Amino acid sequence: MQKIVLASGNAGKLVELRAILSQKGINLISQSEYNVSDVEETGLCFVENALIKARHACVETGLPAIADDSGIEVDALDGEPGIYSARYAGASGPTADKDNNAKLLKELKSIVQAERTARFQCVIVYLRHAKDPMPLICQGTWEGRILFEESGSNGFGYDPLFYVPTHDCASADLSPKVKNSISHRGQALRHLLKCWNSHP
Repeated sequence: MQKIVLASGNAGKLVELRAILSQKGINLISQSEYNVSDVEETGLCFVENALIKARHACVETGLPAIADDSGIEVDALDGEPGIYSARYAGASGPTADKDNNAKLLKELKSIVQAERTARFQCVIVYLRHAKDPMPLICQGTWEGRILFEESGSNGFGYDPLFYVPTHDCASADLSPKVKNSISHRGQALRHLLKCWNSHP
């Protein structure tokens, strides 16, 4: 199997990405297994941050790297939290997801259902090596809206608050298999796999 490092320590992302990439003979290994710490995300968009993370992982491990940068855009908040989704409430660690969701609900407290439209965005970058001049960059978008309270126990991040119209439930109510088949990350990954074969 081809060995590729995932430029993230996020366990939820690792599970989702492995589930799809393992079918293609790819052994995805978290950068934490190489004692690689997270790099500061100084980019101003998802693409920039994904490239920063992938290049850092390549430099530190000498392996090809995949990085995902994703987040949720809420129309009523002019696209926030966007690239700051993971640190929306300012905290990191085990309570970050709960804190972020609580802040989002507070910000949308007076917003009616019809105006709570939102979407998950995901950019996935693949670098063959640290100086790769032509990285693969693939993107996926998942449309929905923000619920008034959390629902479901699957997934991570904003999944308990993200309503999926096609399935009439929260993302966190979906099985991992169903989520991977329709999510922003699943879309970006399938696009990446299609591009892989033609990438020199």
